[in-house]
Amino acid sequence: MAIVAVVTSSPPFAEGGHLVMARELVRALNEEGHHAGLVVTPQNRFGQQASAYFAAWCTDVQMAHEERKVDQVISLRFPGYAVQHPNHVLWLNHRMREYYDLWDQFSSHLSWKGKLKERTRRAIIHRVDHHLLGRMKRRFVISGTVQARLRRFGGIQSDVLYPPPPQRDYRNDTYGDYLFGVSRLSPLKRFDLVLRALAEPRAASIKCVIAGEGAEIESLRRLRSHLELDQRVQFVGRLDEAGLVHHLARCRAVIFPPFNEDYGFVTVEAFMCGKPVITCTDSGGPAELVRDGENGYVTAPTSESLAVAMRHLIDDRNLAIRMGEAGRALATGMTWSGAIRKLLL
Repeated sequence: MAIVAVVTSSPPFAEGGHLVMARELVRALNEEGHHAGLVVTPQNRFGQQASAYFAAWCTDVQMAHEERKVDQVISLRFPGYAVQHPNHVLWLNHRMREYYDLWDQFSSHLSWKGKLKERTRRAIIHRVDHHLLGRMKRRFVISGTVQARLRRFGGIQSDVLYPPPPQRDYRNDTYGDYLFGVSRLSPLKRFDLVLRALAEPRAASIKCVIAGEGAEIESLRRLRSHLELDQRVQFVGRLDEAGLVHHLARCRAVIFPPFNEDYGFVTVEAFMCGKPVITCTDSGGPAELVRDGENGYVTAPTSESLAVAMRHLIDDRNLAIRMGEAGRALATGMTWSGAIRKLLL
């Protein structure tokens, strides 16, 4: 059995899908009889990524505790993939998106001096990443969306390996009378679009529970009041595992319309609870797993289109049940043991 280091990076006090994936991979490796541990390298604040890359580069992942040799490294995201090991496999969440697919959006707010400085940093990061990813023994990515970014920025080839659902006590209690959304509440998650869809005439009376924390929470609350949705939309903050499963088990369907999402665990978690998912054509990873009209809806990213999908599922409980069962069949076929067989050299 192998000794495996799973490497990711994270800002201080952050939680998110990247850490869920890293911990689940460590758990699954250990359950398969290997000895695995998690190494978290720093992801410094914006403008100080050079020191974070250097810290990862200097992190010794070739020897474990008590001088045991580490057989393989599996790294998940920037800048953690800068660690050095002869048997290094990549399972990429994402690179630094502001310097890649989000560059136009990011740079549009910069002064000319700021843009010049960031262009220089961007060029350096591109060169460093190309070198680091080029030395990997094998390269996997968590979605076709991430795969397309690697091809577009650097011509780097990779294989798609979707992360299976995290291990939880999933269940299906009922198909309730509300929609459920859960995510970090940031602009890219587009919960403002969810609120605007709920304000459409087609979505009249539909209720929604939204879980999560983030920079957008106050603006979303103001928008909720502006759209007169206070009686239909509830913000419940950050949920623990029991709270998450409770809502997945009791909602009618899950609404998750982010922009160009890397993957989004909530899609497969909803499927594991037998619930259909509503997402958008430009939502990235979720739109790869949701099959329009089969296990959910993939709509245009407009409030009108989302409202129509919401109405279909709220009005037809049997439709939600059929779609949810199709989603569960897909998700149960995704296993951590199968992923590990592909990842281990």
